[in-house]
Amino acid sequence: MKRTTEVALSGLGVPESLRWHEGALWFSDLAHGTVHRWDGTGEPETILDVPGRAGGLGWLPDGRLLVVSMDGGCVYRQEPDGALVEHADLRPIVGGPVNDMLVDPQGRAYVGNFGFDYHAFSREHPNSMLYAPPGPPRTPIACLAPDGSLLALTEPLLFPNGTLLTADGSALVVAETLAMRLTALPRTPDGIPGKPQPWAPLIAPLLWRLLNHPGPAGRITRKISALLDHPAIAKRSASPIAPDGIAWDTDGESIWVANALRGECVRVAPGGRVLDRVATSQNTLCCLLAGHDGRTLFAATVPTDDPVRAAELNSGRVEMVRL
Repeated sequence: MKRTTEVALSGLGVPESLRWHEGALWFSDLAHGTVHRWDGTGEPETILDVPGRAGGLGWLPDGRLLVVSMDGGCVYRQEPDGALVEHADLRPIVGGPVNDMLVDPQGRAYVGNFGFDYHAFSREHPNSMLYAPPGPPRTPIACLAPDGSLLALTEPLLFPNGTLLTADGSALVVAETLAMRLTALPRTPDGIPGKPQPWAPLIAPLLWRLLNHPGPAGRITRKISALLDHPAIAKRSASPIAPDGIAWDTDGESIWVANALRGECVRVAPGGRVLDRVATSQNTLCCLLAGHDGRTLFAATVPTDDPVRAAELNSGRVEMVRL
């Protein structure tokens, strides 16, 4: 039997980018464009209202906050006096809303983006129809220096999303949401990402081939997949896993994955073997293993990831369970 979470916070739009910083949980609300801090009691504190909708979060070594502006196509930096200044302009690089971000201990930021207008597509089509040839566009992760200048771009990826750094700093692990896999990117000593390498496939190889097939087999598979994505059916299904936010487990080897297609967080080993599942009340966009003892799994959940609809519903939640 799966363990289940309890609701810690509710009444949110699209909670995302869960971070543990200086003894508190931080997160963005992608529907309302705000950044929040929660110390575990009462209501969360609103820290910032970000122009262009708040996305990924991180901190420079001197403590200044970096925050993505999803629709603004940039990263902002909060100065000690509270002022927001543009840290990096990504508009010449990105093909859709800017998304999640990892900031390493040296202050280098790794920033992903959708690659296209995903929400406009999903309002008109089932997700499975994204894979009709030629399929969704690929897009790189931008690697920024601590001063915000562009250091490098990775090879194009399929919707690069949540990103982790290995303990020794030698590699990044990236959730390619639309590829339904985790991908490793080795890093040079100065932080430049290298050629993508498989870390964990999260969909059966045969199903992946059929989903992308240009012929009748592909069309049938995509139609069946659209039917199976109905919430009443999806919650009883264990596959596939579309990784959104990701977090290291305490073992430092396996990774917790927020499954954007299901109400669950899944712990996977390198190679993709599923080790554990925790049920959430809604589709899960982000997860984090943190807390004062490092043993609490936090999950950001939503009835819809469409920011317009989510802002109307205000049914987003932060859920938690102690492992």
